[in-house]
Amino acid sequence: MECRMDGRTAIVTGGSLGLGRAMGLEFAKSGANVALVARGQEALDEAKAEIESAASTKIGAYSCDMCDPDAIKSMYASVESDLGPVDVVVNNAGTSRRGAFMEISDEVWREDIELKLFGAIRLIRLAFPGMQERRWGRIINVLNVGAKAPSAGGAPTAVSRAAGMSLTKILAGEGAPHNILVNAMLVGLIKSDQHYQRHLKSGSNQTLEEFYEEMGKAVPMGRVGKAEEFANMACFLASDAGSYITGTAINVDGNRSPVV
Repeated sequence: MECRMDGRTAIVTGGSLGLGRAMGLEFAKSGANVALVARGQEALDEAKAEIESAASTKIGAYSCDMCDPDAIKSMYASVESDLGPVDVVVNNAGTSRRGAFMEISDEVWREDIELKLFGAIRLIRLAFPGMQERRWGRIINVLNVGAKAPSAGGAPTAVSRAAGMSLTKILAGEGAPHNILVNAMLVGLIKSDQHYQRHLKSGSNQTLEEFYEEMGKAVPMGRVGKAEEFANMACFLASDAGSYITGTAINVDGNRSPVV
């Protein structure tokens, strides 16, 4: 089975590193024009150059604060002008923030919800009408397994991600009559820039691979996942190959989550 995205235009937020970068690369290799969106222009330019060297489609790099409504509108207008109508939206922006409930300030709660929930809402609100008009659309909300099985100390991220799962189901119902398919992909332990930065800050004598090997012991499959493995599933859902799948929240976690 070949998952093709020829002629499609996709926006991937959090697109400069890790999962976002991997999804952008896989989409482009599958024929899509790709808009990479993130805050840091330098990392965006590096990701754009890497993807352009591996694919022949149009790749755009857009610096945007996904907490800023006006910036999102401006970015979206630029993407449509440069690459054409948006067919696929991947809401991937956000980092993992965890803490004891009584230690989390209102400011941290607001920042987390603004980025992970409202950033997605605002972008989808811009893309949804065009998808309805063309009767074709794909929305993928990247969450984590804490959305289904939150643990103590998992706020604020688990709360924001649970809201994202509810948003996914609501939009799947509203989008279905218009052939707009909306799904969530839930991250487990997958190699990412966040883990790389955590390893650097730890001051550990372990190599990065040893660090990942230790992390992998918490996963039933015995290893940490690869960004490319996550991207493969995203490409399937964003293509015509996944044309009857909507309203699902798929764990991509090596069975780390205790719930299906």
